[in-house]
Amino acid sequence: MSYSVGQVAAFAAVTVRTLHHYDEIGLLTPSERTRGGYRRYTEADLDRLQRILFYRELGFPLEEITVILDDPAVDPLTHLRRQHRLLRTRMDRLAGMLAAVETAMEAHTMGISLTPEERFEVFGGFRPEDHEQEAEERWGGTATFEQSRRRTAAYTKADWVKIKQEAGEIVHAFAAAYSEGTPASGERAADLAEEHRLHISRWFYDCGHDIHRGLGDLYVNDPRFTANYDTIAPGMAAYIREAIHTNAARRQA
Repeated sequence: MSYSVGQVAAFAAVTVRTLHHYDEIGLLTPSERTRGGYRRYTEADLDRLQRILFYRELGFPLEEITVILDDPAVDPLTHLRRQHRLLRTRMDRLAGMLAAVETAMEAHTMGISLTPEERFEVFGGFRPEDHEQEAEERWGGTATFEQSRRRTAAYTKADWVKIKQEAGEIVHAFAAAYSEGTPASGERAADLAEEHRLHISRWFYDCGHDIHRGLGDLYVNDPRFTANYDTIAPGMAAYIREAIHTNAARRQA
C-alpha cells in the first residue's frame, strides 16, 4: 500500500511543501511514483518520516538528521533506543524547569527574601514578582495566602533550593508514571498526589484535600499551568488532576 503526498501530509500534520522540500534535499524520497510522476509513499517511507519529525522536534538540523538516518550501521531498534534516551533526557530537563516555575507560583510570589542573583539561580528565568499582583487579586486575604506569605518571607536560598529539589522529584515521578502508562486512578499515582499535597503543606500552607482538588482543577483550567505540564508530555496536566482527585476521594472515604 502506498499513499499520496496529500495523504501523508494529513497523517503527519505537515505541509505538502515540507514533503516536497524533504524530497528535494534527499531527506525523504518517496519509494514510488505514478506514471504521471506523482509521489507515492510506502510504509517504510512513513517510518522514516516519523523518525525525521522526532529528531526535528528535538531541534536537530535537517543535514544532521540525514546523516543519522543514512548511517548503515544504525538499525530501526537502535533509533528507537536513541529516541528513548533523548526523550528521557529532555523530560528530566523539562521536569527541572517545571519544578522551578511550580515552586515560585505556589509560593504565591510573596515575600521572597532573596537577592536578584539568588532568585535567578533558584528560579531560572521565571520572575515571581511578575505575578505578585495577580496572586494578590486571586488569593489575597485568604488564610492560605497569608500563611504562605508568612512562611516564605523567612526562607533562605537554601530553603528554596530544597523546595525546588523536592518539587522536581515529585514532577519527575509523575512524568515517569505517566510515560509508563500507570493509570491516574491507581494507587501509585494517588500516592504521588499525596506527596505533592504534603509538600505544599510542609512548605507553604495547610493544604487539605479540598484545597488540593482545587489546585488540580487549576492545572487544567489555567492554560499556563496546563502548558507547563503538557510541555513534558501532552495530557500530563489532566493526568495529575485525576490523580489528585483520586487521592482525595480515597483518603476522605
